[in-house]
Amino acid sequence: MMRELMWEHKGKLMGVFAGLFLGIIYLLVGFWDTLVFVVFIGTGYYIGRKLDHKEDLREILDKILPGKFR
Repeated sequence: MMRELMWEHKGKLMGVFAGLFLGIIYLLVGFWDTLVFVVFIGTGYYIGRKLDHKEDLREILDKILPGKFR
C-alpha cells in the first residue's frame, strides 16, 4: 500500500525532497552560493540530457559558447 501511494505521487515526493535539500543548503551556505549550486546542477542536467540523446558534445558547447570550440 505504501509503495502504491509513493508510486502514485512520486513527482510530489521528489519535489518535496528537492525543496528540503535546497532549503538546507540555503540555510547552511546562503542565497548566492545556493543559486550558483542550482545553476551548476541545471547545466549538468542539460548537458547530460543532450548526451543521452546522442548529441555531440562539441555541438552543445558551440551552441552555448559560439566560436570557442571549432
